[in-house]
Amino acid sequence: MKTQRGFLIVTIVTFVFALSLSCEPASKSVIQTGESTAGRQVVNFNRDWKFAKGGQKGAQAVDFNDSSWKAVRLPHDWAIAGPFNPKEDGYAGKLPWWGQGWYRKSFNLDKADAGRRVYFDFDGVMAFPKVYINGQLAGGWDYGYMSFRVDATPYVKFGADNTIAVYADTRNHGTRWYPGAGIYRKVTMTVNSPVHIAHWGTYITTPEVADASAKVNVRSTIENHSKGKSEVSVEVTLLDPDSKATILKVVANTDGVTIPAGGAQDVNQSFVIANPQRWDITSPKLYTATTIVRQGDNILDTDTTAFGIREFKFTADDGFHLNGKRVQLYGVCLHHDQGALGGAFYTRAMERQLEIMRDMGVNAIRTSHNPPAPELLELCDRMGFVVWDECFDKWDRTADRFDPNTTPLKQYGKKQIRNFVMRDRNHPSVVVWSIGNEIDPQPAAAEGVSAERVKFMSDFFRKYDATRPIGMACHMPVVAQKKMLDALDLAGWNYQRKYAQYRQSYPNKPIVYSESASAFSTRGFYELPLRTSKTQYSKEFQVDSYDRNSAIWSDIPDREFALMEKDRFVAGEFVWTGFDYLGEPTPYGRQARSSYFGIVDLAGIPKDRFYLYKSYWRPDVTTIHILPHWNWPDRIGQNVPVYVYTNGDTVELFLNGNSLGKQTKAKEAGPSYYGAIDKYRLCFNDVNYEPGELKAVAYKNDKEIGQEIMRTAGEPAKIRLTPDRKELKATGEDLCYVLVEALDANDTLCPLADNLIKFKVDGPAEIAGVDNGNPLSYEPFQADYRKLFYGKAMLILRTKEGQTPSTSSGQAGDIRIIAESDGLTSAEVIVQSK
Repeated sequence: MKTQRGFLIVTIVTFVFALSLSCEPASKSVIQTGESTAGRQVVNFNRDWKFAKGGQKGAQAVDFNDSSWKAVRLPHDWAIAGPFNPKEDGYAGKLPWWGQGWYRKSFNLDKADAGRRVYFDFDGVMAFPKVYINGQLAGGWDYGYMSFRVDATPYVKFGADNTIAVYADTRNHGTRWYPGAGIYRKVTMTVNSPVHIAHWGTYITTPEVADASAKVNVRSTIENHSKGKSEVSVEVTLLDPDSKATILKVVANTDGVTIPAGGAQDVNQSFVIANPQRWDITSPKLYTATTIVRQGDNILDTDTTAFGIREFKFTADDGFHLNGKRVQLYGVCLHHDQGALGGAFYTRAMERQLEIMRDMGVNAIRTSHNPPAPELLELCDRMGFVVWDECFDKWDRTADRFDPNTTPLKQYGKKQIRNFVMRDRNHPSVVVWSIGNEIDPQPAAAEGVSAERVKFMSDFFRKYDATRPIGMACHMPVVAQKKMLDALDLAGWNYQRKYAQYRQSYPNKPIVYSESASAFSTRGFYELPLRTSKTQYSKEFQVDSYDRNSAIWSDIPDREFALMEKDRFVAGEFVWTGFDYLGEPTPYGRQARSSYFGIVDLAGIPKDRFYLYKSYWRPDVTTIHILPHWNWPDRIGQNVPVYVYTNGDTVELFLNGNSLGKQTKAKEAGPSYYGAIDKYRLCFNDVNYEPGELKAVAYKNDKEIGQEIMRTAGEPAKIRLTPDRKELKATGEDLCYVLVEALDANDTLCPLADNLIKFKVDGPAEIAGVDNGNPLSYEPFQADYRKLFYGKAMLILRTKEGQTPSTSSGQAGDIRIIAESDGLTSAEVIVQSK
């Protein structure tokens, strides 16, 4: 038959596979086959928790007195509030993440739900969580970045109060950066029929994709936790990407699918969509599949899954292809923390990061170096990013294998990879599975790389998803030379063309530049004279923003641009990193508490480098950016070089109306280390400073494309507030990022201002965090004040939750934000929570 939109439905044979499933004794919460039940209920379980740090002996007990504990809302990172310890090394942000913590919450289950299943789903708990229900250990997990489920059914009471207690212990967690601490991602409670779709039990693949039609396979794993066999039907409905109208409906085995007691079965359904709308980075079309399990007229369970129809391949000689077209990967690596919010994951915070990256030209994300929050992949699906999805950093303490000799990698890897792949495999954005990052070639060590380990780790991925290539980010060419990577489908390589050996050893396998650049800079900080070496760092413990510094093992962006142009067989690059992150403050590990790697600072304010990447990655969008600032009172008449980052090929520079001449980009990169700069930047190195106005007029193919002006600022006179959005969602979880700036009397940004700003917030919102991007600052992230750093700071607001636990949404109304500082005119802005 055909639908109104002309989509052809072809129903293929339904395949049913029996599986064994552990079933609880019949005396506990069992529903008889045929009993009328409602569908799945999913409850946001983030509010009304109590928290205390420390061991808290006996805190799992129902009658434990937690009246003195702090009320918190999830997601929660117990360490981000500080205080900083200036004496500690900066590798993990100098914050108190190391230790133990407890969370408790009371909840009630409807008596009418007796006999149903109750599950708690944790997206991430740092670290080694143990989950207690009514005083009994119900479950836990052993990898702080991994999502997991706890079956609470044997321990809950229906029609009565229940207590959940969660213990987290970070003392055995190994890290190279700030990991956060506690229940830092969302928690949900699911109440379901004993017969239901398994957790992550819907698996959608598109094995055949063409312009005329696409074949879609949907595999549903149905579990039966009751004491008798169950007869069900399984229905799949597809929704159109644009109108969300129903375009396909497939009912499998209308005569009934039999699921044995305590068992599970896979139900496979296949159909064809005519003229499919493809998922692509420029047009990320998402279909929706709704799977319904019925028993007679009763709906037992419903699962909704977004998916995309696309085809892609990595090639050995021509990089990455998506839907038949070569796509150069303009990627960034992102750590999991969200700056002043710490490890606590907020969807809006991640969405904002991706919006900023997309504006720069990014089309690919690497989840370095751990499973991300599931919402990251949902956002990438919706916004059009491809993803290198990484399961581990090393196979050691950073993966919570604190004793590799007693935790065999094969056993541990299989367990973690199962959850990882089953959770993420329906996302069209995911195009690579990564088994790890920069793992040393030490076959004799329990955590080292060997051909055998690479193979069984890769095979675990293939067991749960055979539709994507398996890769690993490598840093030592010896692993290629000794043929340790035979089991990989492709390899990522980090820095300085280290993939050359792999290209020789595996000429028929694709290559991705999984980490590039590792350049450094501090937003707003400039120091003269210009650096003559990439490792010539400032004694001020900040990094000059003329963008001439990088780590000893890496290179400045321009050299990576030239390399990717030369080696077209490489699929593209993932820059280390898109944003600054907490911890790993190379090259000032002792002094600083956050990184200098980011293209955008920790507060989410772009550095100069942002515009360099944008000018190259988005050649069709006008970019004209001048640096440095033009406030140099101690250098009047002295040299202050001026750089312009633009997608144009030529710039004429004016100072106070006088032309300083034109510069045109070089056709080829020069032979010296900084020789590539002349191809990608326009540098006016002989400018003598005088206060006033700089103007850059940019040209492309002899046609003017735009102008940019920078003026010398006077003394700070006023504050400006710029919210990223004026309308927020009254969910209790939405965020508003408010940029705070100091202006002079003529509204010119004051680039050296460091005034202390105090904030007041009236209405249904509260301060979630403050920052200014200074890697050396020990000011708290949770406060109602912040000093400006080179003229700017960031205030983060979170909408308030409802007044009572039964309120499903947050509070609505006007939010009034006031910023004040001694000697400056205050600023006020109003946003709305709806």
